[in-house]
Amino acid sequence: MHPLSDLATRPSDHAIFLDIDGTLIDLAPTPEGVEIPPDLTEMLRRLSDRMGGALALVTGRRIDWADGRFGHAFPMAGLHGFERRRADGGMQMVEVPPGLDLARARLAHFADIPGMVVEDKAAALTLHYRGAPDRQAEAEAAMEVVAREVGDAWTLQRGKMMIELRPSGASKGAALTAFLSEAPFKGRRPIAIGDDVTDEAMFPIASAAGGIGIRVGDPEQPTAAKAHLPSPEALRDILRGIAWAG
Repeated sequence: MHPLSDLATRPSDHAIFLDIDGTLIDLAPTPEGVEIPPDLTEMLRRLSDRMGGALALVTGRRIDWADGRFGHAFPMAGLHGFERRRADGGMQMVEVPPGLDLARARLAHFADIPGMVVEDKAAALTLHYRGAPDRQAEAEAAMEVVAREVGDAWTLQRGKMMIELRPSGASKGAALTAFLSEAPFKGRRPIAIGDDVTDEAMFPIASAAGGIGIRVGDPEQPTAAKAHLPSPEALRDILRGIAWAG
């Protein structure tokens, strides 16, 4: 038995919310170095069809980035909930507070440091140090200074070898709550799956609604999820079996 056994037997009873990086796809040294498995989009489409459309992607990536890689407009929350596309195609956005240009200027020099990547998401800035792990303290200190400068309308979000400055009004948990108030997600048991601290906000909400949170990766990491899968590959294998079972 695996934590998605109920989904396999009763797909119409559930809604599923999937992070992308580190959950559906394997992490890479740089944000643009990720590879989308060739059958992933078709598998997600088929699974969505079995679930009556109650499948959404909930990611730190921009929606347009994900659309360009998946080639399909799934319901989606991008930038940790800053932007959200409903199942009916309508878009909702959290207002971008002032301060982004100042943050860009303060962090620009990190782009010249080997192993560091400044990812500009237009409504958020992410500083990656996966290629320079010895500079974690420097990266976090710099982001904390910037966060104080731009004010309380912004917040810092830490993740795997990265730290992000994003609007305070956005979160994956808020995005999941919004989806659960709308068709076709409303009234279903939510399954929230993610691999990082950015996904933790979804897990208690899924549990409170009668569903489950599933953490992908290291089982020793503290988490509010009630179940675990070892890797993105393991998740893909399970979802592939469910998608093609019908």
